[in-house]
Amino acid sequence: MLTVRLNEETERQLAELLAHETNANRSDLIKRLIRERWLSLQLGKTIVERRGGHPQHLLTDASPDRSERSNRKQAIANYLQNRHS
Repeated sequence: MLTVRLNEETERQLAELLAHETNANRSDLIKRLIRERWLSLQLGKTIVERRGGHPQHLLTDASPDRSERSNRKQAIANYLQNRHS
């Protein structure tokens, strides 16, 4: 829970924003504005940074040639075959 004290000008601006919104109360509007601002800050980051960085142990047991297409396809086929056996 958060309590925020707004000055008169900010209170007026919030009222104007609410007047243009349909089906939104103060709480919903403030949540949406915070989310929009937060998302705008994320634009400068790469997709990997936005998702929390590179996985640390994802490829620890992978063979060095796993990045080649034929090897990836074979690894996926083996995994699916073992999974459905």
